[in-house]
Amino acid sequence: MTDDTWGRIRDDLEKSIGKNNFVTWIAPLEFRALEDGVARFGVPTSFVGDWVNRNFGDKILEHLTRSGVDVDRLEFAVAAQKPAEPAPAAQPRRAVAAEPRDEGDMPGAPLDSRFTFDSFVTGKPNELAHAAARRVAEGGPVAFNPLFLYGGVGLGKTHLMHAIAWDLLQRAPEKKVVYLSAEQFMYRFVQALRERDMMGFKSLFRSVDVLMVDDVQFIAGKDSTQEEFFHTFNALVDQNKQIVISADRAPGEIKDLEDRIRSRLQCGLVVDLHPTDYELRLGILQQKVELYRIQYPGLVIAGGVLEFLAHRITTNVRVLEGALTRLFAFASLVGKEITLDLAQDCLADILRASDRKVTIEEIQRKVSEHYNMRLSDMVGPKRHRTIARPRQIAMYLSKQLTQRSLPEIGRRFGGRDHTTVMHAVKRIEELRGKDSQIEEDLELLRRMLEA
Repeated sequence: MTDDTWGRIRDDLEKSIGKNNFVTWIAPLEFRALEDGVARFGVPTSFVGDWVNRNFGDKILEHLTRSGVDVDRLEFAVAAQKPAEPAPAAQPRRAVAAEPRDEGDMPGAPLDSRFTFDSFVTGKPNELAHAAARRVAEGGPVAFNPLFLYGGVGLGKTHLMHAIAWDLLQRAPEKKVVYLSAEQFMYRFVQALRERDMMGFKSLFRSVDVLMVDDVQFIAGKDSTQEEFFHTFNALVDQNKQIVISADRAPGEIKDLEDRIRSRLQCGLVVDLHPTDYELRLGILQQKVELYRIQYPGLVIAGGVLEFLAHRITTNVRVLEGALTRLFAFASLVGKEITLDLAQDCLADILRASDRKVTIEEIQRKVSEHYNMRLSDMVGPKRHRTIARPRQIAMYLSKQLTQRSLPEIGRRFGGRDHTTVMHAVKRIEELRGKDSQIEEDLELLRRMLEA
């Protein structure tokens, strides 16, 4: 196989797996030789080789075979270490957080150059998380360790972690900053067990300056991995090294997580990234449009389109950004202005999926679970305060989150009159302005129901 053939295959792979995956995993590969049906490639680290082999090996083999190359399997080997050279000016951000200049094979994953503080849009739902991340990125002693970020999919946890790493590496290039997912941590741990190299594993992870582990909920229930994570965590904290963790829920809500790990995670700053509000979603769209104007010069977007998308697509930021990407690409292909009608036609499936309807039954169930009461009491005749107040809250949320009439809501609550529902709504509106606990409960329940 010639270098030209590999060059053509690389181009096909980029189209097949997408630019981001290509830049991160395929671009670093260096074709070495084809011998006895084995295609050999050089890789910057063994982790990259393992990852490419597991996730893209079959696809690479498929493209090689399709190009007429007689190949049966792939082999990846770490290139011999060379003296450090200055990075080319054209690729200033092709850095890997876990590959400091003085170590050859650190265990982290590449950073995404798009995920910086400059590209992170802040608003009320994420302002505390953003401020805490900024503080960690400044380096030096931090009052909270670890920083634990949690929230649903597409709310910015990974973005903030990458942004912290970029800032730290820019301020202090000599720092060993390791970013990786919990799954990658577990894989490296299992690999070390298999190769009987636990001392090497411990040395790698306990010699870093900053450890960042994404989606830590995935180690829950994995006893051996939790054990090693706990010891790594303790060793780094004892050395005053910074730890940043993310998960899809708070430490206390992660099932099958050991109590000692849960306690350790809660001893730092635990920050919730709330679901986006309208203003934040609109700000994100406006920022993306400025970037797309460079990619799609001359494309016109009519007034009201961004406002429409920010109002209708409330699930998460990834869905929102994906919708805008599709819209710009489609408008560019057909050569049309981006109007409200075009957006509705082009994004019909996304808009339908975003129109999730909250039901009264769902509200009753969530409120009952939150207040630890039986669902039958929600619609029953009991009037004790511990039951009546949650019932009023459920009626209030039913009025706010559904299109049902007051009489219909009353019927769903054990055949009560519509005036009872009116009284409940009025009472909760009065209390939420005076009682901070009720205000917090309402906000939490609303977020759970609209998630």
